[in-house]
Amino acid sequence: MPKDHSEIATRLTVGNLSCGGCVARAETALGGAPGILEARVNLATKRADVVSAGPLDLSAIQAVMDQAGYPVAPEAKPEVTEPEEDEAAPLWRSFLIAAALTLPVFVLEMGGHLYPPFHHWVMATIGTFPSHLIQFVLSTAVLAGPGRVFFRHGVPALLRLAPEMNSLVVLGTSAAWAFSTVVTFAPGLLPAGSRFVYFEAAAVIVTLILLGRYLEARARGQAGSAIRELMGLRPDTATTADGQRVALADVQPGDKLRLFPGERVAVDGVVIEGETYIEEAMITGEPVPAPKGPGDTVTGGTLNGTGGLIYQATHVGADTVLAQIVRMVEDAQATRLPIQSLINKVTGVFVPVVLAIAILAAGGWFFFGPDPITALVIGVSVLIIACPCAMGLATPVSIMAGTGRAAELGVLFRKGDALQELGRVDLVAFDKTGTLTEGAPKVVRMAPEPGLPEAELLALAAAVEQASEHPLGQAIVAEAAARGLDLPPVHGFQSRTGAGVEAFVGDAQLRIGTEALMAEAGVAPGDLADGSETLIHVARDADYLGAIALADPVKPDAARAVQALKDRGIVVAMLSGDAEGPVAAVAEALGIEIALSRLDPAQKRAKVADWRKEKRKVAFVGDGINDAPVLAAADVGVALGSGTDVAMEAADVVLISGAPSGVSTAMEVSRRTMRNIAQNLVWAFGYNVALIPVAAGLLAIFGGPVLSPMLAAGAMAASSVLVVMNALRLRRMEMR
Repeated sequence: MPKDHSEIATRLTVGNLSCGGCVARAETALGGAPGILEARVNLATKRADVVSAGPLDLSAIQAVMDQAGYPVAPEAKPEVTEPEEDEAAPLWRSFLIAAALTLPVFVLEMGGHLYPPFHHWVMATIGTFPSHLIQFVLSTAVLAGPGRVFFRHGVPALLRLAPEMNSLVVLGTSAAWAFSTVVTFAPGLLPAGSRFVYFEAAAVIVTLILLGRYLEARARGQAGSAIRELMGLRPDTATTADGQRVALADVQPGDKLRLFPGERVAVDGVVIEGETYIEEAMITGEPVPAPKGPGDTVTGGTLNGTGGLIYQATHVGADTVLAQIVRMVEDAQATRLPIQSLINKVTGVFVPVVLAIAILAAGGWFFFGPDPITALVIGVSVLIIACPCAMGLATPVSIMAGTGRAAELGVLFRKGDALQELGRVDLVAFDKTGTLTEGAPKVVRMAPEPGLPEAELLALAAAVEQASEHPLGQAIVAEAAARGLDLPPVHGFQSRTGAGVEAFVGDAQLRIGTEALMAEAGVAPGDLADGSETLIHVARDADYLGAIALADPVKPDAARAVQALKDRGIVVAMLSGDAEGPVAAVAEALGIEIALSRLDPAQKRAKVADWRKEKRKVAFVGDGINDAPVLAAADVGVALGSGTDVAMEAADVVLISGAPSGVSTAMEVSRRTMRNIAQNLVWAFGYNVALIPVAAGLLAIFGGPVLSPMLAAGAMAASSVLVVMNALRLRRMEMR
């Protein structure tokens, strides 16, 4: 959110949020607090992201928000976050208490409607006044006990002239309860034909809404389970190399730690001693465990196999990969799509409009209807059925569920706009080196002179290259090691910068390097180049022994990634700073028709800008520092998690595994999440457009029924639950 380095972003928890109207008012109050430049409130996560011009004056902001009715507090740091308190548990207890108190009220009043002899039995054994008195006591207990939460939030909101969801419940239930109380204790104040009690309506409304909120909270908890599951991967303690058990918070970079079989890695580190296989599916998405030995990196939270290791801590606390992933998921879930701003504005005025409709409808039926009872029922039904909760939850809960599932699939959405834009992309441009290719040279072909075995050529070259630090030399040594070759002893090693290396094997001088180095020794190499490979020539004294061809191999899933995008009708391009030969070879191997070579970062950025001028939606996928400018310039920048921190910071989306096939996964997550949001919005707005007129008595004008307040309460609770349950379908999202 910050637009320059002088601005500070802070995340706060916000209390008393119950509907989209609350979000709008909380944002307005936060935006007017001292020093706040921008504020965004999220109903699903109950958090606010604020941007300030300098250090936050938290006490001043808390004073403003307490007055507005939405108290705030600083959010705990990700590395010390404890599991959130189960919001659903107290709601379930309140519902059970309310249901136990409401059931007798409902049976006493409605039992006779369902089974007429029961009404006669009540009149004969209990009597009218005792029956009403019992209902009064129990319904009052419901409102004062489990229903107190609505009054605690709704009444202050009414007094501030900022009514919200709880205010509607308070007005509706209070109207039904107050009218029934007058009928019970002062019936003479009302006409004889209107002396009916509606205690059961007040009690059932509270009970059903509590049930709805419980189901909603439980479902919301499932939508946000991704973060809890990620945090659950982190062990609480670590074992030092000398066997002492220490708290995770006490581990410092440089500490040597021991990893036992079956344990999770405590922090990020580098293996010093031992060999094992570690399951890294949480990072790479690859279910096959990865081999680990001295010099290899290990990631906190990954699961060790049957071996043991000693490793040195490199990143701890908030700097670990796991903590960064949690932070990115939290940022994604707290994000707000552009459409949400419009929704919040609508819900901000929704409750006052509903109050006006309820007053007009009740007034009209009071003056022109058959009796005051109808006016009461209609007024209460309008107040209860008009629930802005579904509208407020439609977008954020889908984002929570979608981004959480995306994280499990190895995709992190760092910025909210990317979730909305990625599904609209029609051109994806890839960097080559390190993105579509492995980013490190490997031996791909050997061309020894006739009569010389490949193994001997490779062993001689590797023997000399052992002392070299050049990536090409190290690739030759690695190939020899992979083949298990014995290397002859060498002496007199000498590096020739830009040309190659030299050394002696016995009395023979070996030269390993470029054509220029061969020419200097009077050796004529064969014409073996095809433009896509780097050739390392080998000569012994004046004899040419052959060449070793190296190339940056294409990643195993690169072809599948390109084909998946093309199957979607998306244009695939490659922008690379490499030479024409290697770029053309990779493009041909992967079936990429647009492949541009020898581009510097500015030229890549300019090409993306040209595509955007053609009204294309462009995503760029890269991994290097030099990719940061073009990642920021694209409509959506996608960085590989195996890339640099700078590239990931500039990107909108991060593929944790570093596999290019994750681009297609990210696009599918975007498409399905946006479709889910659209479904929720159609339902949330359609529900209110359709049922508010019904509650206001539209059907009754034409001889139809008047909507019962109890049915209105059930419909209102169901609307929010259905929106959340629909969003939860994203948690089961599978990729084809």
